[in-house]
Amino acid sequence: MTTIAITGGYVVPVDGDPIEDGTVLIEGGQITAVGTQADVDIPDDAELVDAAGNWVLPGFVESHGHVGVHEEGEAWAGNDTNEMTDPNGARFRALDGINPDDEGFRDALGGGVTTVVVKPGSGNPIGGQTVAIKVWGRTVDEMVLREPCSVKSALGENPKRVYGEKKQTPSTRLGVAAIIRDALSAAQDYNAKREYSIREGKPFERDNTMEILTRVLSGEVPWCQHTHRVDDIATAIRLADEFGYRLVINHGTEGHMIADLIAERDIPVIIGPLFTSRSKVEVRRRHLRNPGILARAGVTIAITTDHPVVPIHFLVHQATLAVKEGLDPETALRSITVNPAKILGLDDRVGALKPGLDADVVLWSGDPLDVMSRALRVFVQGKEVYHFDENTGEGVTKSPFYAE
Repeated sequence: MTTIAITGGYVVPVDGDPIEDGTVLIEGGQITAVGTQADVDIPDDAELVDAAGNWVLPGFVESHGHVGVHEEGEAWAGNDTNEMTDPNGARFRALDGINPDDEGFRDALGGGVTTVVVKPGSGNPIGGQTVAIKVWGRTVDEMVLREPCSVKSALGENPKRVYGEKKQTPSTRLGVAAIIRDALSAAQDYNAKREYSIREGKPFERDNTMEILTRVLSGEVPWCQHTHRVDDIATAIRLADEFGYRLVINHGTEGHMIADLIAERDIPVIIGPLFTSRSKVEVRRRHLRNPGILARAGVTIAITTDHPVVPIHFLVHQATLAVKEGLDPETALRSITVNPAKILGLDDRVGALKPGLDADVVLWSGDPLDVMSRALRVFVQGKEVYHFDENTGEGVTKSPFYAE
């Protein structure tokens, strides 16, 4: 791979102090050095990228989206978000439904997003396994960072509506919680039987639903809990206390109302989408000031578009307007970079500019929290895959499918 030195820019590592006239050195698809030009030894054969006048940041991390499984402009044919035929869909994998040619991936690059955690939808109490991927590639298999990244579960209106309309369990919040509790209890029993069979040297019939749930119970795989209302957030915490898994609150629309309790338990919140109307009862307290309230209480937050609910390239704009409503600017940048990476165990690969991480680097025309700034050049693992054409006023994405 080509060695690349991005020089002369205002480098914002996010997980470190900004560097005036900074340099980011990329070798073998990874960042190998970050510092001033005087501090970084640039090899003679390096390709030089002049970033003078630009801001240089890590690619953004979208921690809760449906890009690729809910394709844009494809109606039912491109919507594989919810397998709403089984309330316990733990065995379902978002990985198996992603189309890398979805327009949303090209939009992501234009908004400086280089990593997305793709999740099943919220129609089931247990929706399935999520996957963390890069937003550029020919097949999803070559885009994967981590699979499974977490297991998606839903409380509240969505699953009770879906199954209530079918006149089957669950049709109430009681039923939704019971489905989750029954599934996790069964996984505990399954794990005990499996361990007994291993000790005794006896054959054991595997169950893909139970296998992934035992990994949740062991703490290996986090539990991403779709929940909006305070009472549903309390149920999410109650279930996590009962079974001891790693809870990540997703959406958390009313989380600000019990921000101190969430902070005390060190539960992270992936909050959003923030650019939506109050389309149902449980999001009636949605407001752009909510991320700031959570953050000031000590909650680790990530901001999400829930693409395609909000277009994925608006991720940074949600952070910007949250700053307008009281969120600290530094926390705003962390909420779309290092925070989501840490929350979902991806910080060994993405989320900051530092040696050893993937070379997912974006050159911006200015401060990305300024709505007039735009992503000018985007590198994914050291390969330039997007640039903004000043002449045509359009973004240009390098095709992963054809040699260019």
